[in-house]
Amino acid sequence: MLELSVILELLIGRHTQALVISLLLVFNAALGYVQENRAQEALALLQKRLAVSVRVRRDGEWQIVPSKEIVPGDLIHLRVGDFVPADVTLTDGLLSIDQSALTGEALPVELEAGKTAYTGSIVQRGEASGEVTATGVRTFYGKTAELVRVARTISHSETTILGIVRYLIAFDALLAAGVLVYAVANALPLTSSISFALMLLVASVPASLPTTFTLASALGAQELAAQGVLVTRLAGIEEAAAMDVLCSDKTGTITKNQLALAAVFPYAPYSEAEALRLAAIGCDESSQDPIDLAILAAARERKLTSGNVERLSFAPFDPQTKRTETLARLEGHAMRIVKGYPETVEALVANVHGLAKDVIALSKKGYRVIAVATGDTEMLEMLALMGFYDPPRVDSKNLIDSLKELSVRVVMVTGDGLTTARAIATQVGLGGSACTADESSQQIDENDLTCNVIAGVLPEDKFKIVQAFQKNRRVVGMTGDGVNDAPALKQAEVGIAVSNATDVARASASAVLTNPGLSGVLSVVKIGRQIHQRMLTYTFNKLIKTFQIALFLSAGLWLTSQFVTTPRLVVLLLFANDFVSMSLASDRVPYSRIPVRWQIRPLVASALALAAAWLLFSFGILYLGLDVYHLDLEELQTYIFVMLVFTGQANVYLVRERRAFWKSRPCAALLISTLGDVIAVTALAVFGILMAPISLGIIAVLLGLIILYAFVVDAFKVAVLRRMGFTE
Repeated sequence: MLELSVILELLIGRHTQALVISLLLVFNAALGYVQENRAQEALALLQKRLAVSVRVRRDGEWQIVPSKEIVPGDLIHLRVGDFVPADVTLTDGLLSIDQSALTGEALPVELEAGKTAYTGSIVQRGEASGEVTATGVRTFYGKTAELVRVARTISHSETTILGIVRYLIAFDALLAAGVLVYAVANALPLTSSISFALMLLVASVPASLPTTFTLASALGAQELAAQGVLVTRLAGIEEAAAMDVLCSDKTGTITKNQLALAAVFPYAPYSEAEALRLAAIGCDESSQDPIDLAILAAARERKLTSGNVERLSFAPFDPQTKRTETLARLEGHAMRIVKGYPETVEALVANVHGLAKDVIALSKKGYRVIAVATGDTEMLEMLALMGFYDPPRVDSKNLIDSLKELSVRVVMVTGDGLTTARAIATQVGLGGSACTADESSQQIDENDLTCNVIAGVLPEDKFKIVQAFQKNRRVVGMTGDGVNDAPALKQAEVGIAVSNATDVARASASAVLTNPGLSGVLSVVKIGRQIHQRMLTYTFNKLIKTFQIALFLSAGLWLTSQFVTTPRLVVLLLFANDFVSMSLASDRVPYSRIPVRWQIRPLVASALALAAAWLLFSFGILYLGLDVYHLDLEELQTYIFVMLVFTGQANVYLVRERRAFWKSRPCAALLISTLGDVIAVTALAVFGILMAPISLGIIAVLLGLIILYAFVVDAFKVAVLRRMGFTE
């Protein structure tokens, strides 16, 4: 629209106005370009800390390098949770690969030596080495991956704001049409009328909107980085402002993720020491499985790891079988050791009755329970139940309480059993009410979730839980760390990968925590709500000023049969307001105590009410200029221009605070830009630059009246916003 205005102004011979509009266009375009680049550079610096790394063999040694540095011919090693960073032909090992993101096939693909793993797939199970055959866009799915990389999703807030902009343009278009009809009916100069109507449309274009929003989000991302949160999607920060449910992992987020063996419950004829020794034989330290490490640590502490033991085979834990199996030779005798979920192991033995009762007794203490069985290769008997404890983090209860105070409901989502989950939840202030994944989905569908703990959750259940909340118009945050958490992290409005997350989880999330625990989530919520307040202030101010300016200029023409200001001065007015509008991106604002969402109708209604208050003042100033100061038309146009600039400045300070405007102190950038605007506009008006001159005394009186009237409008604003629900 600005470009069209330049062309039309040139066609009707208004070269000065065309020049001013061009300067406005270039100014905003250049500033927007610079800020966009700064935002992208800031994100690039943050994402360097999130770069996917690859294990590669070079110069005879294994080393870890950024994935972008690998080349065809490199030998790399892949393991569970890794992105496949290039097309790789396997040379050894076995892999189970998830290619669903590439092919849409849900079932994993099993690969062995000689097969190719494609870029963008994910390792679900196994380990293998392979030779890189292609990288980047030269890979089998490279073109598709490139399209995914450059794809862009419009955020909720952006969709909302663009809807408001379209409304503003439609509103001003109706007024512009009214102006043209009036001009024709009253034989006003056609070129001046067209130019004036065009300026009404230009006045509705928020030229600084992209710059302001990008700058606000980029500054928020930098502030979050200083607090241990790396933002991977700028729009995700503002989405956090509306988050009202946080589904949180237990292990490593609410708890310390430092599993220790807390209890051994042996079954006859085995003693506690014998049970612990045999269980340690069934562990593999190289897998770095937390349960295995906890058993080995306890056995070594009690010096139970010695003896003549030969391991014959070891099958690591498989989510499908829910157990591990070890075949060993102990003092010349073959022995099979199985450990895993109690119900799984119980199905393999015949010597234990009432196992469930014993499991419940240990679970009530907050222990995670596994069962261990042993015997020859054919017959197994129950060896022991073992209870493991992952204590809550010291700060978990306080952080959960803080999120509750911000009206964010925290729901602990865990794979533990109901009893264990209840015990941990009670310790961190979530209460002891727990339910299963199936029960929770039904309750969420009915908008009647009574439990704050969802237990026995499988990875695929997390995705369904997020969707169930979203169907009930809830804005959901989800924390996760594993490969299987990626769909839920991507589905949630605010996906948060915790500090120990895999590459896949981090790539799917909106934000990545670099410190353990939930403290980063608290920062995301608070800063997200501050950014929302800044964006709301910009939008609210734009609505009020557009309604005021468009209605006043149109009504002024209809009442006086004169253009109460010139198109050139309207463009200068936009120029002056842009400086202040952009400084709102860094304004000092409080965060809301409740989740905040865009409410279009209340926002527009509030803006119309405040615009009416300023409109009343504007007509009073028009009367003062005509009947008190007896200004001629050109002086009146300057006088009205100065009034519109000064009331615009005052309005920013009123709407930036939902309470009385003096309740919080503006940032330095806002104060400086306002001072600069007032001085510059006063100088232009006094010296008659681009307008007819008026006296400094008239301007001083005008400024004083605006300051006094601002207190009146502020009291009205507080009442309007309270009625419309914009105050807590």
